[in-house]
Amino acid sequence: MPKIAPHEGTERMTHPQDPTRRTALTLAAGATIVQAITASISEKGNRAMERVTGIGGFFFRAKDPKALAKWYEDNFGVKQVPDDYDKPAWRTEAGTTVFAPFKHDTTYFGDMRNQWMINFRVRDLDKMAAQLRKAGAKVDIDPETYPNGRFAQTADPEGNPIQLWQPGGKDPG
Repeated sequence: MPKIAPHEGTERMTHPQDPTRRTALTLAAGATIVQAITASISEKGNRAMERVTGIGGFFFRAKDPKALAKWYEDNFGVKQVPDDYDKPAWRTEAGTTVFAPFKHDTTYFGDMRNQWMINFRVRDLDKMAAQLRKAGAKVDIDPETYPNGRFAQTADPEGNPIQLWQPGGKDPG
């Protein structure tokens, strides 16, 4: 699982009602991006509960959506949203995904205007960091190796925080 600061992670983040703070990403609109998490059904009383099977898209506002979508494609291999349904959308590999609301006043995402942070699983953190640095991005690799792997912090060109996670140890990702 991605690293969560010890004092955070179980707290609820208040979601502002202001639509300018809601997220919308051109990255995956209309595309089926599904990660297989656990398809198990848990019992809730005598009724089985349906569960989501993964993340089908991540949407957020951008000053220049086309340029930012291209940056994600060029630097992370996240394909841009296809212009028709006959073209394939970006597909992810199955693995651990953490869904963690944070307190509204957390500093974990950096600038208080940032309402979200995405965590990308990577195969080789050092190679990804070198690739991003070569493209001009600042990447801070956490020197500590955690029981669930290694982490780094970076940001996209608009300052949105990105955490990189190389699974390891107790969590194969």
